[in-house]
Amino acid sequence: MRISIRKIFFVCVVLGGTAYGITILRGSHNLGGFEEKRRQIEQLEKENEKLQREIAEKQNYLGRLQQNPDELKLEIQRRLKLVSPNTKQFILQDGTPSDTPPASQPRP
Repeated sequence: MRISIRKIFFVCVVLGGTAYGITILRGSHNLGGFEEKRRQIEQLEKENEKLQREIAEKQNYLGRLQQNPDELKLEIQRRLKLVSPNTKQFILQDGTPSDTPPASQPRP
């Protein structure tokens, strides 16, 4: 009964490979970890798409303001809460301003 060194080496390689495979599958980088990473990647891709849409909307809004000076003036007045003469502005309970048109005849 003669066992060759080649057969012993082959058995050691197979056992070592099996042990390595089991260690990898049960370790911190196991199959469940890969599934978790894939789910995180999908979540981040969705968030990235949402942010890209917000950026596009804001660029569109800025483009409209640059091309329309009247809208820009109204936006500046709204954000800085500026009121032009002969204009009344009421601030409601919820905090949103309510503009009223100037009176047709000024009061004496």
